[in-house]
Amino acid sequence: MHQQWVRFLEGGSTRFGTIEGERVRVWHGNMFEYPVRGDRTIALADVQLLMPVQPTKVIALWNNFKALGEKLNLSAPPEPLYLVKTPNSYLEPGGTIRHPGGGVKVVFEGELGIVIGRTCKQVGERDAMRHVFGFTCANDVTVADILNRDASFAQWVRAKGFDTFCPFGPAVATGLDPEKLTVRTVLNGDVRQDYPVSDMRFSVAQLVSLISQDMSLLPGDIILCGTSVGVGSMKPGSTVEVEIAGIGRLTNRFE
Repeated sequence: MHQQWVRFLEGGSTRFGTIEGERVRVWHGNMFEYPVRGDRTIALADVQLLMPVQPTKVIALWNNFKALGEKLNLSAPPEPLYLVKTPNSYLEPGGTIRHPGGGVKVVFEGELGIVIGRTCKQVGERDAMRHVFGFTCANDVTVADILNRDASFAQWVRAKGFDTFCPFGPAVATGLDPEKLTVRTVLNGDVRQDYPVSDMRFSVAQLVSLISQDMSLLPGDIILCGTSVGVGSMKPGSTVEVEIAGIGRLTNRFE
């Protein structure tokens, strides 16, 4: 069933629920374990949306889209290549991405995020989707200059781990077929990325299964599927939006 789950602040209290048009339905209990539908709805305009889930980790893929891999002359990897985005980088929808200072080049990467709903350890590909709760929008912000600054060590975690460098949301959507989704990234009103999720080298089920062989995935954890062509730099004062039909539009300022 297609639903858009959100976490939000109402009168100083953190709640969760589902979007119903211009209102949000309040639910009770736990989003992942037997949530109870409430009777009350609130106008969306009257609440502050938070990160829709609270991950213990966000895993980000490299070279997982054929179009970008071919553009960069990268061969298809035999297994998923990934890094970890640190918790200090997580940012709410509507939050401000902060420039880390200096003359560094900061780039946006619009991505689909897989949200885990059930603890997942060494699961087979056939069972992997049973552990997926839904999908969200994300921006895997990166300082491009740092990545290969030291020839002896690629600094993936540092380049992608600055404060505010992992916005995600605004919702987690259930009941979607990821193969039919398209990721659009819009910078200051100009469409910069518009690519199909079906171009992934590793499918959602393959990513969940293969990564779960390495580490346990817990409810709320997110796997960022990687990005495709159109990645580019942002100047302070910009607005960047990542939009996926059925999930929503993640909007953040860059200052």
